[in-house]
Amino acid sequence: MNSLNSTLSPNTTLVRPPFFFINGFYDVPHAKYYYVFLCFVFVVTVLGNSFVMFIIYTEHSFHTPKYSAIFNLVVADLGGSTALIPNLFATFIFDSQYISFDACLANMFFVFFFVTLQSLTLTVLAYDRLVAICLPLRYHAIITMQAMAVILTVVWTYDSVLLILMVSLITRLSFCKSIVVESYFCDHGPLYKLACNDNLINSIMAKLTMVLFLYLPLILTVLSYAFIAGALFKIASWEGRFKAIKTCSAHLMLVAINYLPIMGTYIAAHTFTLHPNARIINTSLSNAIPPMMNPIIYVLNTEEVKEFSKKLFKRKGNNHK
Repeated sequence: MNSLNSTLSPNTTLVRPPFFFINGFYDVPHAKYYYVFLCFVFVVTVLGNSFVMFIIYTEHSFHTPKYSAIFNLVVADLGGSTALIPNLFATFIFDSQYISFDACLANMFFVFFFVTLQSLTLTVLAYDRLVAICLPLRYHAIITMQAMAVILTVVWTYDSVLLILMVSLITRLSFCKSIVVESYFCDHGPLYKLACNDNLINSIMAKLTMVLFLYLPLILTVLSYAFIAGALFKIASWEGRFKAIKTCSAHLMLVAINYLPIMGTYIAAHTFTLHPNARIINTSLSNAIPPMMNPIIYVLNTEEVKEFSKKLFKRKGNNHK
């Protein structure tokens, strides 16, 4: 690795190393126990999300706009976990910390694409709850399958275009300082900071994507619940309020699980000096845990999913008798 770094001369117009070195969990003590935990998380994530995907696909009563958005969230969860955790195992358990330049950019795109897709889909689900509670009589006229298909197409396009732009801007950088990426995957921030030419546009892009994929969706979600809270105060009976709150409880839990850990990590990093190992573990948990919890929360908190699950297991039990 040192020999490669010595050949990367700042005088070269554009230095593109053949590979990068992912340093991530290299110095984390007892890291193998953490890999076992992540393995468990990945298995539960795949099983849980596959089950939710199966019931939405097979049960006709779930072919609704709301469950189309939930299906989209499941795809984002599965995609994000698959882009992140198996690669993490391959990198650190099998001692394969070198990654080619093109593979690094592909890894960056897919990890960020699915993580941000989760955030955007939660905002779509907040809009669905907003219309359901604030405009209940017009819900089926506003939230149609066609309208949801358009919304999700816009979300995928918005996500793809911005992230293709973010990743493609890495190709204009010259890497002559180092090839060691201080993260557990080809993370955008640690990677563009290795450049020895002007990386201002990459820095701006990093901040812009943070605003457009984290802060803006969170603000829109909070605003949706501010309007929902206003509508709940207009409901005369406590029973009616409780019923409306119950329809939002699963979504509120998902929002908390998705946003609180990552926001806490960013606030801690900007407030005081956060140890690199602490940052890496916190961000990896923030990306790994929500995809595992999302299907569990929906299965446990959504009445129609619980009823379908009971029927499914009863049917299987009767078939075995």
